[in-house]
Amino acid sequence: MNRDEIPRPPAAARGSLFAPVRPMPRDAAADGSGDGMDRVLAEVRRSFGFESLRPLQEQAIRASLDRRDALVVMPTGGGKSLCYQAPALIREGLTVVVSPLISLMKDQVDGLRSNGVAAELLSSAQDASERHAVQSAIGARELRLLFVSPERLATPGFLERLEAAGIESLAVDEAHCISHWGHDFRPEYRQIGELRRRRPDLPIQAYTATATPEVRDDIVAQLGLRDPEILVGSFDRPNLTYRVQPRQNLVDQIMGVLRRHSGEAGIVYCLSRKDVERTARELAAKGVSCDYYHAGISAADRERTQDRFQREELDVVVATVAFGMGIDRTDVRFVIHGSLPKGVEQFSQETGRAGRDGLPAECVMFYSGSDYHNWKNLMERSAREAAENGLSGADDELGASLERLGHLWGMATGAVCRHRFLVEYFGQEFEAQADGCGACDVCLGELARVDDSLVIAQKILSCIVRCDQRYGAGHITDVLRGADTARIRQCGHDRLSTHGILAGRSAREIRHWMEQLLASGYLASTGGNYPTLHLSQTGVQCLRGEEEPVLFALQEAPRGKRSGSKRGSESALEAAAAETGAVVDEALYKRLKDLRRSLARERGVPPYLIFNDRTLALFAAERPTDEAALRNIKGVGDKKAADLGPVFLESIAEHAAASGSQTAS
Repeated sequence: MNRDEIPRPPAAARGSLFAPVRPMPRDAAADGSGDGMDRVLAEVRRSFGFESLRPLQEQAIRASLDRRDALVVMPTGGGKSLCYQAPALIREGLTVVVSPLISLMKDQVDGLRSNGVAAELLSSAQDASERHAVQSAIGARELRLLFVSPERLATPGFLERLEAAGIESLAVDEAHCISHWGHDFRPEYRQIGELRRRRPDLPIQAYTATATPEVRDDIVAQLGLRDPEILVGSFDRPNLTYRVQPRQNLVDQIMGVLRRHSGEAGIVYCLSRKDVERTARELAAKGVSCDYYHAGISAADRERTQDRFQREELDVVVATVAFGMGIDRTDVRFVIHGSLPKGVEQFSQETGRAGRDGLPAECVMFYSGSDYHNWKNLMERSAREAAENGLSGADDELGASLERLGHLWGMATGAVCRHRFLVEYFGQEFEAQADGCGACDVCLGELARVDDSLVIAQKILSCIVRCDQRYGAGHITDVLRGADTARIRQCGHDRLSTHGILAGRSAREIRHWMEQLLASGYLASTGGNYPTLHLSQTGVQCLRGEEEPVLFALQEAPRGKRSGSKRGSESALEAAAAETGAVVDEALYKRLKDLRRSLARERGVPPYLIFNDRTLALFAAERPTDEAALRNIKGVGDKKAADLGPVFLESIAEHAAASGSQTAS
């Protein structure tokens, strides 16, 4: 599939996640007149250059202004941070934000300060003088926002210092970490519930991107939220195109994705440190600008790799799941999983790092049956060790982990719309057009249905029965293909009527179909290190011809550069053209990206904190000539207009003079 073959929607058909809710009033007062929301809107326009709010943001901000407890669930890229940042712009007193990673807090603070917002963080990475400076700013009540880790918040005497400094609100980011039912449980988060008991008048707003109804209930209970406003946004990410393929030659498969995203940013997740390093070496040998990241390398090397990626000095990072939660880069155009993640929540969170700017991005997962069993064995071993160490709840946690893994395995091996699966997993209804979501391999028609699905399924099921339902997938595959091995002869399976009944099919095909039958419930598998296959009740009905399964052939990866979809947004240039009705000067866009990179290097910040891609594309479309025109562009607030405006206006003017193009005034 090449770029020209991919249908694209008109600008108005973009996903609802980024649709405006309330226009920003240009004449709203920020000096205390008008209601609280008008003042917030005016401050957001002044500080961030946003003309509108996204869905649920206004409700979350109102809850904060009303000093109500709240639980806000929005997908990655949905604008959660603005929900606690915006009220702090007008609130008297300090807003404290609890966040799990120093890198994540640092990026937020850098972004806020670049927009003229008084924000700081306290972390173990700071030296004594830096911490003293922040403590002095807290004591002098100079800050609007303070970012801290849950461990810091629980330090003896720290809450008393915050009370003396006028703390008025507490925001808990990545709140799923407080729940045992969540996917990244961190016991330190439980200390926040203790703080609620000590300060019952302090309003708490909790934020997370991935939470099932069960996890949401647990967050409310653990934090002790009182009559909270529960706000749950759509879990659908319409700008993401999902593809799932059986793993074959992983590096070649990854290169297929990279060719569609030449020169663009992406993350490749592998299961083990060894896989990470091997994959990175092989990709680098093929000319890919990449490096690797995992918990086994030094902290300095991890920080170096992360910084290089954030500053656009690297296109690709190959990593374990240790990489990502602190990554705030908005222009990640693809996320690849080289193996099955451990659950749907992890898959959703990790793929959510793609396309945070609302522009098209691709998420591809390559899986194998061994992935499922490796995770299952690891979870069972961890549960046994926990029980041996006297930890309670190990069985419950194992059951929840296996359930999450099973759901993702079913999605990987089945052929259900990927968007529908994710939305319904998180307890929401999915509304799709008649031809599906238009943004996954299933609905784009990239999966080919096997015409004789029933016959093939019956052959596989019959072979399992004739082998007494006591053997694993590898042995059954050998029998079906007619292999002549010592084990098959020893078992007498070379004399079965099903021996060689699928001799014309490859082992990969047969294993692929078995996995689909497992996912569809026609087959079941025992646990342990040597799982065996047996028929379920529906499998028995299929063998009798009373149930007809649908099997899909091994698919080939789509060809072409782009990974767009009918539901996704345009590229940055296409979005700017649609928004302005003007032709985007691509040469100017490239020039401005080079300027942004240079400024970011000088200032020691990631380029996206200067201006994001969409804002640069709007510059290249409208070609402003003065500060007033610049400030009319989305993403340009007062401080950036004053601080960065002159150098960008100069670059635009120089380009116009060199090319003879017209500029806007």
